[in-house]
Amino acid sequence: MSPPSSGNVTRSVEKDDDADWDLIIEPHGSLIALKLGEVWRYRDLLYLFTRRDIVAFYKQTILGPLWFFIQPIFTTLIYVLVFGKIAGLSTEGAPPVLFYLCGVTFWNYFAECFNKTATVFKDNEQLFGKVYFPRVIAPLSIVLSNLVRFAIQFCLFLVFLIWFWFRGDVSPNLACLLLPVQVFAMATLGLAFGMLFSAMTTKYRDLVFLLQFGVQLLMYATPVIYPVSEMPEQVADYLKWNPLAPLFETVRYGFLGAGQFSWLALAYSIAVGLLSLLFATAIFNRVERTFMDTV
Repeated sequence: MSPPSSGNVTRSVEKDDDADWDLIIEPHGSLIALKLGEVWRYRDLLYLFTRRDIVAFYKQTILGPLWFFIQPIFTTLIYVLVFGKIAGLSTEGAPPVLFYLCGVTFWNYFAECFNKTATVFKDNEQLFGKVYFPRVIAPLSIVLSNLVRFAIQFCLFLVFLIWFWFRGDVSPNLACLLLPVQVFAMATLGLAFGMLFSAMTTKYRDLVFLLQFGVQLLMYATPVIYPVSEMPEQVADYLKWNPLAPLFETVRYGFLGAGQFSWLALAYSIAVGLLSLLFATAIFNRVERTFMDTV
């Protein structure tokens, strides 16, 4: 049989070019791309991951969802006893229960985003090795599931706030309207720091043991249980470089009428969060291509 003529080959190629392909293999995009288009296409998976994280928190527990309320209440009572009564730390005139509950509620959100995202590769290594989906969905689902938990605990904080407000013990102001900005900045910082840490834990597993200890130290370097105004001047100067510090000060200023507020400091926190997220995304996208060789 004679080989096909070149004309036949040309027509065959042209026909294939017009075909509708089910799978198109393309080169990787930019390292700093969050792949939001892919995330939107996999939004059902994002919802399932978020729901899984929420349900897993209280599954096979006696009190179930009540732990969302019990944890911040008991933590607040311990802080009132240890830091308020024994250590005598100032709350700048705000009721101690409200002061510490405010700090605990917002710190829990940041810390949970950081802790869970920092081990996302290790926790999902079996799933990542079996099926493809945008890997960034895993850390995003952690941020969203913790946002639901934060919303529940924030409602608890509002109940206490309204009670003390009617008693005349606190005086909220218009700065409380910046709440979405503050939550966004905390989520961005928690996501960015967690993604950076997750890239390191794929190769150096012992860093996981330092995670809880490091986050605890970070809490004491952040004005969660104390106001910046009560710190010595030299310590306060160092605290200004902590991007979390202006967020906690702004939260307390808006809801409790205590603390300090500065547009410049708030802009600094947001800028650090966004820049950190860009850098973390680049590292995360680079590690995800080869992490199965190291986990």
